[in-house]
Amino acid sequence: MKTEPIRYAIRPADPAAHRFEVRCTVANPDAGGQRFALPAWIPGSYLIRDFARHIVSIRAEARGKPVALNKLDKHTWQADPVSAGQPLTVICEVYAWDLSVRGAHLDTTHAFFNGTSVFLCVLGQEDRPCLVDIQPPEGKDYADWRVATALDPARGEKRAARLHGFGVYRAANYDELIDHPVEAGRFSLGRFEACGVPHEVAITGVHDCDMKRLTDDLKRVCEWQIRLFGEPAPMRRYVFLVTAVGEGYGGLEHRASTALLCSRNDLPYAGMEPMPESYRTFLGLCSHEYFHTWNVKRIKPAVFTPYDLNRENHTRLLWAFEGFTSYYDDLALIRSGVIGLPDWLDLTAKTITRVQQTPGRLRQSVAESSFDAWSKFYKPDENTPNAVVSYYTKGALVALALDLTLRAKTAGKVSLDHVMRTLWQRHGQTGLGVAEDGIERIAEEVSGLKLVRFFADAVHGTDDIPLKKLLAPFGLKLDWEKGKLPSLGVKTSGDGNEVKLTNVFDGGAAQRAGLAAADVIVAIDGLRATPSGWEKVLRRRQPGDVVRIHAFRRDELMAFQVRLDPPPADTARLSAAPKANSLRRAWLGV
Repeated sequence: MKTEPIRYAIRPADPAAHRFEVRCTVANPDAGGQRFALPAWIPGSYLIRDFARHIVSIRAEARGKPVALNKLDKHTWQADPVSAGQPLTVICEVYAWDLSVRGAHLDTTHAFFNGTSVFLCVLGQEDRPCLVDIQPPEGKDYADWRVATALDPARGEKRAARLHGFGVYRAANYDELIDHPVEAGRFSLGRFEACGVPHEVAITGVHDCDMKRLTDDLKRVCEWQIRLFGEPAPMRRYVFLVTAVGEGYGGLEHRASTALLCSRNDLPYAGMEPMPESYRTFLGLCSHEYFHTWNVKRIKPAVFTPYDLNRENHTRLLWAFEGFTSYYDDLALIRSGVIGLPDWLDLTAKTITRVQQTPGRLRQSVAESSFDAWSKFYKPDENTPNAVVSYYTKGALVALALDLTLRAKTAGKVSLDHVMRTLWQRHGQTGLGVAEDGIERIAEEVSGLKLVRFFADAVHGTDDIPLKKLLAPFGLKLDWEKGKLPSLGVKTSGDGNEVKLTNVFDGGAAQRAGLAAADVIVAIDGLRATPSGWEKVLRRRQPGDVVRIHAFRRDELMAFQVRLDPPPADTARLSAAPKANSLRRAWLGV
């Protein structure tokens, strides 16, 4: 008996009002009453987002006649039973005004959506093939719109899509359907091949990108990553979906594409020399999301196989899946020749600095940070720097330390590359999820080393990683620099003429004096505090000096006597011996 696909249709019904119409038709609904659900979160972004809150209206019908639809919880509905052989259709109106890589966004300039935001899951029929008819908005103003997605056209369908065209696309099942974001509108398109695999870059938004420069650089990065894991690449085609805005930054990985948000000034322009930091950062973002094609999308924690999209999926392994990826994103840039050693040293020093300047690193391990991503990392507040460590940045340092340890103790015969390739062979190519201790066991197996103490300290402990010692055999030196101002132990934000304390660090001068986050500093030693001028007052003071600070807490004026601390030595600087030894050459490729 032929398996009938689940059929979807999505149409920008009212771009000016930011509303999609989405239809889901089930040929053989559950005889007891078919249930539907919209995911509560999107893989790769570990926060319950409750996408169903954007459903403006929802109804069901069978052969044109209404069918009662009962809401069971915040994102699940059940239709009344219909006669045997009758297809059931659910029609949703979805509000789309989330200009991010995670949701859906629609206006008169473009349409973007992730499937988790718009496509209902037919419960009990998740493994059925899916067809989705992507339709254009009505009207001549949209006649030149086209489509960018890694979804495959549905060959054999009457309205089968052509490349970049509207029409019917296919997915093997619901999991594949929601893992292919879609961009429709007017976009610039660049193309290149990496190890024989066609790649595209679709850029939406006003920009002056030098597409050749971008595609040439991406080709080098992508080919290096493919060869790291081994050809052939796990996808037949890959698409970078880029939305360029005035200010923005973010990325989300998918199995054959990535959605990226960037500032238009991050993109390369004609005649650009040398490489600015903003473009280097954007290439790092592209490299990060591309590395996820292997590490997260195919090599997964066991608790992600399969995902449960109705609730949190806790794992203590995000330090490896996000942290290792954060290590390799910059490593891929230097090994592919896109950046040189000075740039890589600068990037790595910045990562070390970010971890060092986070007091929470001494309170929370990266394993705990991974587990608590849902409730802490993705829900930051004013105390987050004091209580939380990033599994991205600290995880990258764990990867760096592990790579250096493996290389040094095996005389360069084993590295983190071997660990990643073994993970790919045993888990990425088989679909078998990684156990919570799986990475630790594989690292010991491929190296022949006892690494229990390393992981206990670096992953499950809160002590600082001894990077200075680990870097020395590779001809790299880590130094710590002090700031230039006496320290208050705060972070501030300027809103108009206000100086607002966003974070007050544990044990710092401000905290000891009684200042708190959200206090607004109005004067220091009787002089008005402004966002551009308050630090000038500190330049004339010395550590140990006492300054008088007036601040508003809510609507109450309060006075504080603050004894200034010495500037902390928490800014990392990396330098390299002029002549690279064999360990460093084998590691960095330069």
